[in-house]
Amino acid sequence: MIAISPETANFIGFAGSFCIVAAFIYANRAKQLDKLFYNLANLLGAALLTVSLLVNYNLPTLVLEIVWICISVYGIVVALRERAAMRKEASA
Repeated sequence: MIAISPETANFIGFAGSFCIVAAFIYANRAKQLDKLFYNLANLLGAALLTVSLLVNYNLPTLVLEIVWICISVYGIVVALRERAAMRKEASA
């Protein structure tokens, strides 16, 4: 699918897995969740896993990562809108 070795794809996939697991740990340990950080970490992890899956193909997991990307993008949009609203309220 793309021109990288399976070993490199695995390394990229492990990096993506690390991002997602780290975000999950952060979400469970943070006293106050930073939604933007959490969703950006999930987006990065899902994107890296998607690259890996384009080399080491697995359709169900690829679909899962695409859904994960969509949810993360939605969460980023929500977090940015919330931050903008808070800034607007603070300046009013």
